[in-house]
Amino acid sequence: MKLQPRQQLLEVWEAAARASFRDGTWVWGGRDGSNSISDAEQLLCFVHPAAELSGFKLDVPDATADDVLEALSELGDSVEIPKLLLRVIGEYLRTYADPDGRPVFSGGGYFKSTEEGVEATPEQRQLDMVDSFSISVTLMLGVLGFLKVFRQSVRREDIRREIRELEQLSSKRLSAAMVGLLRSFTVNVFEPGSLAGQTLLRTVNQTGAPERRIQEDLQKRLLEVRAGVRELTIGSGVVDLDNPNLLFECGWSWGLVKDAPQVETILDVGTQPKGVAVQTPFMYFTVNALVGIVDLFSERTRVLGLLDDAQFQLAQALQRRWDLTQGYWRVIATYGRGLWPLQDIPWRTSDGRESDYYSLAVTAMVVQSLLSNRAADVDVGRVTGVLEELAIRARITRRAIAGDPPVALHSPGITVTLAGTEDIGPQLTWQVADFSIILLKRINWLSSITQSTRTRERLLDLADQVWQHVLSRRCGHGLARGLWDHPGNVYSDIDDHHELPSWYFSERVVEFLVSAAKSSAESPLRSPQLMDIARDMLSEAEHLLDQELVTRPLLAGPAIRSSLRGVQAGLSRARLILGERPATAVALISDALVELERLATARENAAEVT
Repeated sequence: MKLQPRQQLLEVWEAAARASFRDGTWVWGGRDGSNSISDAEQLLCFVHPAAELSGFKLDVPDATADDVLEALSELGDSVEIPKLLLRVIGEYLRTYADPDGRPVFSGGGYFKSTEEGVEATPEQRQLDMVDSFSISVTLMLGVLGFLKVFRQSVRREDIRREIRELEQLSSKRLSAAMVGLLRSFTVNVFEPGSLAGQTLLRTVNQTGAPERRIQEDLQKRLLEVRAGVRELTIGSGVVDLDNPNLLFECGWSWGLVKDAPQVETILDVGTQPKGVAVQTPFMYFTVNALVGIVDLFSERTRVLGLLDDAQFQLAQALQRRWDLTQGYWRVIATYGRGLWPLQDIPWRTSDGRESDYYSLAVTAMVVQSLLSNRAADVDVGRVTGVLEELAIRARITRRAIAGDPPVALHSPGITVTLAGTEDIGPQLTWQVADFSIILLKRINWLSSITQSTRTRERLLDLADQVWQHVLSRRCGHGLARGLWDHPGNVYSDIDDHHELPSWYFSERVVEFLVSAAKSSAESPLRSPQLMDIARDMLSEAEHLLDQELVTRPLLAGPAIRSSLRGVQAGLSRARLILGERPATAVALISDALVELERLATARENAAEVT
């Protein structure tokens, strides 16, 4: 990929610092105002790279890189930056907590009313959201790691006391977010003849087989998931699935589901409010929940010991739901021996709605499954084809014409109706407009697991095109300069001008850049064919070297001895790295062969003269 993750991240940090820190004061909020999700996204633009990439660390002042300090010069020097982050983290944790200390996970200005001229009620604006639960898990794990390391560099007792207090508040918010995710998980059970049942059966039946046969086979494939769901004991999603004739789906609703039971825990999470969300999974919120949950069992979380025993129990319960959800959607998306349902774009949800965005959402579950099961390249190739088609359909890798309907995917995006909110006020909706950057994240995920150099080249070429599209959507003026999102730069039909950044979109760009930076640090793909060629070349080169050493007199000149030592060193290095970098080994062996041929030719010419 032509992308330069480090340079791009530093540019984002410089722009984010300029937009967030004005006249010596941290300013919260972007174009959608300030709420628990938007402010977490703003904070994650700084915390996420610092937590995940060693070259961007801010928690050890003496080890902060010079280019990082230059990018964040607006925030201070290596000592002042972490102190500022302490203050900002404290503001966030105290702002989004009730007077009694209960963490708040509300959507605030992200809620939109379907009734013209009618605003969401104060009660509705305080509704807890799955997006807030998920992003709080990611943010709090990053914050706890930052605090744990930064504490080692602090000597002042007042700062150490502030760190201890923030650790308690962060841990409490993390626990409450996990409880919220447990109470937002849901299982929707329905008859095969219902709208949901017919939609599901039509989705998986790509061959036109008899419905009864498809239903029976699908039930068999979902047997393990069904058994796992029946064994759930805490949180929501506990249902009776004894009737084998019923179909079901599982995942996360948009918020706390109605009648969700309390989660019994010794952790201090504050009062557990009642939920109003319908007991139906939403594709968008399910994917976002899965993204947050995976951070709970990441290597960094384990190494730093960021979870205590009680939190680990909650994490295990969430991992169980993560596994069940992944397993369910993997079966549905890849059902059958011919065309996968995933390849039948656009995806249909259980309520009959269709969108390319839902197809993109399902790829998240499929890619995670391919990653876990070390999928065959033919399966990776199928998903690659889906991503390529989605990029075309969304007018990312193809030019849009005037009035092109797919442009609406980018602005205003798709609208998700938050069923259940109408019980306490006007019907609320949630706007989703991150198609292009989510597509780029999926491409990066897939390129990191493929073992086929040809498929990887396809994915990297696609990533280059999508990245150029995303890059062209950066804002060019105002406080949002250098951040996102201004789709009007690409699509002439979109006429939107904003002075403030969208932290919603910008934070997702940062996530992608961090993922790309981590991918670039991994070993390159190893071609089996190239490894065989390298071994054959190495065998020939070592044999020729042995011949040269036998033929040459022991008292050869210094130039020849130096040349032979260089050949020996090159071949030794080639043998050492052949298994990891066969192409580099081939280059070293080629140089050695050229030098051996030069020596052999010189020796033969000298023999002819004598």
